Amino acid sequence: MSKGEIGFVGLGRMGGPMARNLAKAGYELHVFDVDPAAARRAAAPGGVTVRARPREVAAHASVVFTALPNDEIVTATYLGPEGILAGGQRGLVTCDCSTVSPEVSQTIHDAARRRGVAHMDTPMLGSAPQAESGEIFFMVGGDRDALSAIEPLLDVMGGRTMYVGPSGTGNRIKLLHNALGAVNAVAVAESLALCVTLGVDPKTYYEVVKNGGGMAYSTYFDRRALRIVEGNFEATFTAELMLKDVALAARMAGASLAHMPILRETLAAYGETGTKGWGGQDFSAVTHVVEQRFGRTISGA
Repeated sequence: MSKGEIGFVGLGRMGGPMARNLAKAGYELHVFDVDPAAARRAAAPGGVTVRARPREVAAHASVVFTALPNDEIVTATYLGPEGILAGGQRGLVTCDCSTVSPEVSQTIHDAARRRGVAHMDTPMLGSAPQAESGEIFFMVGGDRDALSAIEPLLDVMGGRTMYVGPSGTGNRIKLLHNALGAVNAVAVAESLALCVTLGVDPKTYYEVVKNGGGMAYSTYFDRRALRIVEGNFEATFTAELMLKDVALAARMAGASLAHMPILRETLAAYGETGTKGWGGQDFSAVTHVVEQRFGRTISGA
């Protein structure tokens, strides 16, 4: 694909760096965000035109990316009167990088197809550091024939792209993945809390788990255990967003949730992070819930 005009809607923690990487790679961008300051930051590299509404972005682009917070905003951004499909022309390809319900992806996909637009769900693995460095992993669901039109753009923003199946499959896998990650976060918090309760040095425990070659080791344990012990809950992915994803995964499970006590407990624990004011911290802040249950502080132990 030659360098052309690309749209980007949603310029927050993830979308902003992604859009800037496209601009730096030489693509002409048309962007929109409800926060004018975010739009100005995205326009800083040059070659970026800020538009007043999503439909104007779509009217000027051959491919549009979105990175938005939830089902309701994604639906309105695509299907509303000022939305992307209202302004997009036949042949447009849209890529939603948000984490939303598979049903939302499929509804937009069907509405887009009736207008001659190909809609792909392209959720991401990675957080703000990977968005900045261009190392996101994209899971692509939708019409495989449209993949060639977007792959060069995904390669600019990410380190790997994997086609995973028809519309909605990308978000199904993303929710499965994040739910498993959230379960791991609660399990690590409980293990560290018991470690401290038993009088074991948590840094010694960390070294054993990391270097011992056993099955308890995980990427989450490696990246978060020492941060938790040191009391560092600076967010790369917030507890509030993880709660949203776990809730979506539980809803996706439907009747099967009755057979998933670990997921139900994880949802309850993340629910407490919101009600007790920790939602803006890193998703490892679910540790605070476990600390309260144990009546013991892990952080700083």
